[in-house]
This record gives sequence, structure tokens and C-alpha cells, in this order.
Amino acid sequence: MLAVIGCGNLNRSDDGVGVVVVRALMARQATGCSSIRIFDAGTGGMEVLFQARGAKKLVIVDACSSGSEPGSVFEVPGHALEQEPKPSFNLHDFRWDHALYAGRRIWVENFPSDVTVFLIEAAALEYGLELSPPVMRAADIVTARIADLIKTYPDQARA
Repeated sequence: MLAVIGCGNLNRSDDGVGVVVVRALMARQATGCSSIRIFDAGTGGMEVLFQARGAKKLVIVDACSSGSEPGSVFEVPGHALEQEPKPSFNLHDFRWDHALYAGRRIWVENFPSDVTVFLIEAAALEYGLELSPPVMRAADIVTARIADLIKTYPDQARA
């Protein structure tokens, strides 16, 4: 199974880009395909942890703020980004990068080892409901790339 998970907060302008991408993919995706799971995780790292379980391949989409040109797209292997979570009583502190770390340790073989993370450089992270123009263009590019991956995913042909 291929799991595609979008992360972010739609109320914080470009931070919602991961959610925008997966919602666009959901609108394109044919229903009833058991080999593809597309999920809007919002800001919940625990959602990523549970939705990734059992997948062979995982794709995560989120915004980033690295100081690069707004709308830049980075495609990064998940193992390069996973981080051990710090002890906390607040689940909001448990992010998708922590979910990658924890999932590998909790579910071992039942957690995807093939993980790709698309990060899109944000221009604006303040309160707002719209993506900035460069981030919207990047969202369209990433949506198309993942849609192509879905079309060519090996199990998709048998579904």
C-alpha cells in the first residue's frame, strides 16, 4: 500500500500546503482503491504514526521555513528527517518527524522503510486562509508529481 499524508494548518497561510495537496489528490483519486491511502493529518503527528502503519511506501507533504526561496520544493528521504521526540505532556509537540522515528521502533517491519517527504518553502505563516502565489504553484507541482506516482504505483494496476 502507498500512503500519502498531508500535514499543516489551513489557518496559517502557507503552513496548510500539505493539506491542500492531499485534498487535491483526494479529489482526483478514484474511490475503492485499497492500495492507496490519502490522508489529511493536519498538525497531528500521532495521525501520521497510525496512518503510515502497514504501508509499503509513505509520502509526506508539509511546509518548511528554511530561508530558501518561497515555493522551493525539496524532496527528502524520510530517514534523513526523522527525529526522536522529546518527552512532553502535549501531543501537539509530537510531529510527523517524530512519528517516523517512533513508527520504525514500534511497528518495525509493519512501518514503511520507503519514505519520501516533500517540503515546500513557505512565504507566509501568519494567520490566513490562502496560500501565497509561489506556494500555490509549488503545491500544483507536488500534486502532479504525487498523482503520477499514484498512477504508476505497482499495486494500483492490480486494484
